[in-house]
Amino acid sequence: MDSAIANLIAANIAFVGSHLAMSHPLRGAMVKALGASGFQIGYSLVSLAALAWVYFAFIAAPGADLPGSGEAGWVLATLLTWPAMVLLAGSLAGNPALPTPQAEAQARAEPRGVFRVTRHPMMWGIGLWAASHLVLFWSTRTMVTALAMGFLALVGAHLQDAKKAAQMGAAWEEWSRKTSYWPRLGQFARVGAVPLVAGTVLWLGASWLHLWRAGIPAGVWKWLG
Repeated sequence: MDSAIANLIAANIAFVGSHLAMSHPLRGAMVKALGASGFQIGYSLVSLAALAWVYFAFIAAPGADLPGSGEAGWVLATLLTWPAMVLLAGSLAGNPALPTPQAEAQARAEPRGVFRVTRHPMMWGIGLWAASHLVLFWSTRTMVTALAMGFLALVGAHLQDAKKAAQMGAAWEEWSRKTSYWPRLGQFARVGAVPLVAGTVLWLGASWLHLWRAGIPAGVWKWLG
């Protein structure tokens, strides 16, 4: 195995493993030892360090070393990233999974916006983004990193359900009954104008930046550029 790819695999394992460990089995002990604020600082520092390792390992690994999936792959990737960005944009407000004082009240409210689709819109946004890169079959480094990030998002979402149920009790159980882990695609028509517009702007902007950052035209810009 190429040493650069081996380094990238190690970096992704470190990022995913540390994130899951600190979010779940080690969380209680870390909070007890460091306090809530100390835990957040430690969590952030470890996560940023591991993510930096992933970034530098990624750019050091060879690009475009796989045959790719052709035009069909680009079309599918473009279609996958649009709902990913809509879910991601809509997940930033009214999300009881986020550590805010309003979380319990939000969990007892009726699901609105992207939460009609899934109670984990942020995680599924990342998961669909990962899938959009996997279908391209563009490079080993992309496949490794997309698999890691998709695994972290979707397994992390499942583990988050158990953690939030323990933390929030009946409020999270009520939220779970009213929402779904798996995306309900028929509900996309009911997410509302704000997530749709914000997600579309994010989709267009992120895919435009892809050419500037990666040197590869992506999204609709592949055909409009």
